[in-house]
Amino acid sequence: MKINLPDIPESEQTPLVKGLIGIIEQLSDTVERQQEEITLLKDEINVLKGQKKRPKFKPSKLDTNTDEKSDQGSTDNKRFGSTKRSKNQTLTIHQDNIVQPEQPLPIGARFKGYRDFVVQELEIQSCNVRYRLACYLLPDGSTVTATLPNGLAGQHFGTRLRSYILYQYHQCQVTQPLLLEQLREWGIDISSGQLNRLLTENHDDLHEEKAELLAAGLQSTGYITTDDTGARHQGKNGFVTHIGNEWFAWFQSSDRKIGSTSCHSFGLETRVIR
Repeated sequence: MKINLPDIPESEQTPLVKGLIGIIEQLSDTVERQQEEITLLKDEINVLKGQKKRPKFKPSKLDTNTDEKSDQGSTDNKRFGSTKRSKNQTLTIHQDNIVQPEQPLPIGARFKGYRDFVVQELEIQSCNVRYRLACYLLPDGSTVTATLPNGLAGQHFGTRLRSYILYQYHQCQVTQPLLLEQLREWGIDISSGQLNRLLTENHDDLHEEKAELLAAGLQSTGYITTDDTGARHQGKNGFVTHIGNEWFAWFQSSDRKIGSTSCHSFGLETRVIR
């Protein structure tokens, strides 16, 4: 049985109190190890008597982030009296705020350091950048003007903002009206038409990457699965086709079934499973 010690303020943790806390933790670990040994001995006695061992209940697998290695490591740490890793150990501290006591300090008070308390926060705010492009008049009468950084030519919305809009719409399934309302609440001056153009226009590089994904997926595997279903696209009846396996997934909307024709268009003898 693990003993839960009450939270003792840092100001009250005298050397004597810290020593007692250490002794209590050692005794708690000893009791816990003895209980485990008693349980194992009881199971061995039951087996010698011809009885069954006590059933072992496996932990829930709802939390996919929990693996057996971490559980085993935490058990070993408890068994040998090691302390847990601090939850804030891997956090990057971006800002330090020093807080002084509210009550006035009496004469003779000595500063004994700080007691750290980490708070995780999220900052979301608009950031408007004005690029002042330098212009020069050359001796021959022509002019030279500086160019915008990559990704900003003809764009009045930054790359991070455009990436966020695409992520929210496609990955998080946020509708355009809700996304427009959210951006305006954060101080982004954008219209519904501008938002729609950011989601639908000037994405040739993404379409090229999608085509390369299908070619690379077909060349790296010996089999694929295909499936299609009816769907409305641009106000007309059509089909959505899926091609892939456990390594990749490719989708295409069209007015006809694609099937395995896309595979043979790459010159591949791929075994198709429908």
